[in-house]
Amino acid sequence: MGRQYSAISDRHREFIERQRLYFVATAAADGRVNLSPKGMDSLRVPGPDRVAWLNLTGSGNETAAHLRENPRMTLMFCAFEGDPLILRLYGQARAVHPRDEEWALLLPLFPEQPGARQIIDLRVELVQTSCGFGVPLFDYVGQRDELTRWSERKGEAGIREYWETKNRTSLDGRPTGILGPEE
Repeated sequence: MGRQYSAISDRHREFIERQRLYFVATAAADGRVNLSPKGMDSLRVPGPDRVAWLNLTGSGNETAAHLRENPRMTLMFCAFEGDPLILRLYGQARAVHPRDEEWALLLPLFPEQPGARQIIDLRVELVQTSCGFGVPLFDYVGQRDELTRWSERKGEAGIREYWETKNRTSLDGRPTGILGPEE
């Protein structure tokens, strides 16, 4: 049932781009494993071995903390409509911050979003598909706008203050680098 590939094919890319929801998994050497759902128009496939996603300000910043210590990452996409399929991307990732030179190169890939805090750049080493026969069918109703409205209300200064108080460390106390490389 499962198949493995060394790169993202055009068919894989088309499937990924149709998904409205995906999941990100990271882990440090010890402590908690992080698994986060992601949505909005936040993911791009710039090449057969690369995926980038815009990480928006949220309640935690586990992904960035984990990547500083352990760059392993898995992205998972599930077909909730149409033909069943699960697609996973395994690779090594890094967080690109607004202060980094690459930010200006990657940010134009995405629509403008208030609260953008990092772009996660994943170098894909393995693509795996599986049947997805057990994944239920769901009807897409629409995108939530609460995060966008919250970020707009906070404004740039409010977002920065939120980073300082809520996004500097992970649940396990690991630094996220949100305020600078030494943080």
